[in-house]
Amino acid sequence: MQKLKNLVKETPVIGSLTMKLIKLTTQNFKFKGTAYYWEERYKTGGNSGAGSYNKLAKFKAEVINDIVDKNELKTVVELGCGDGNQLTYAEYPKYTGFDISKTAIDICKSKFKSDANKEFFVVDKIETNGTDLYKSDLALSLDVIFHLIETDLYEQYMNNLFNLSDKYVIIYSSNYEKGQRHHERDHNFTEWVKNNMPHWNLIEKIDNMYKYDPLKPTETSKSDFYIFRKN
Repeated sequence: MQKLKNLVKETPVIGSLTMKLIKLTTQNFKFKGTAYYWEERYKTGGNSGAGSYNKLAKFKAEVINDIVDKNELKTVVELGCGDGNQLTYAEYPKYTGFDISKTAIDICKSKFKSDANKEFFVVDKIETNGTDLYKSDLALSLDVIFHLIETDLYEQYMNNLFNLSDKYVIIYSSNYEKGQRHHERDHNFTEWVKNNMPHWNLIEKIDNMYKYDPLKPTETSKSDFYIFRKN
């Protein structure tokens, strides 16, 4: 980008039109916030990403379905349900999904309209009604934490996630600190849990079957499973 700007300065004939194009391109790549990004993504036909489809989605479902079954969990709440494709692989007795995007919630409501055991809400409902109304045996966070850019949003999300469960929390995410790259920012969430949720213990970590490979970004993932249980 800087080289292009220098070229414009050295070549007046390129003129103001090129500078306008540079400005427009920069504006288009400017990140306008987590909520804005995901609402626009779903409104313009985007989906929840490769992690919610195909073999990655199947792997996640196999792990979670097994935990739900073995522990006889009856109610599941998910904070960040996205477009609901991951949910098509799920085997949960009763499910409540929340998302920051109203469009995503509308997609889910339409996709599962014939399933009385599933309901969906924009995440603002939690702030309005509190977590007790939606408290469940298991709270899920799947490929969400590294999409939380703003620090206050991350803090609010983590508090809601653990306050939504009586028994278990399952997080599927990266777990290290790394600065923002457009709509991603990695967090060391296990350290956050240790410092902020003293009644919760990490009881198991399950490594991803498809470890991240930069040559296969849509077939691999930087996320692993972290299972927490309340004391």
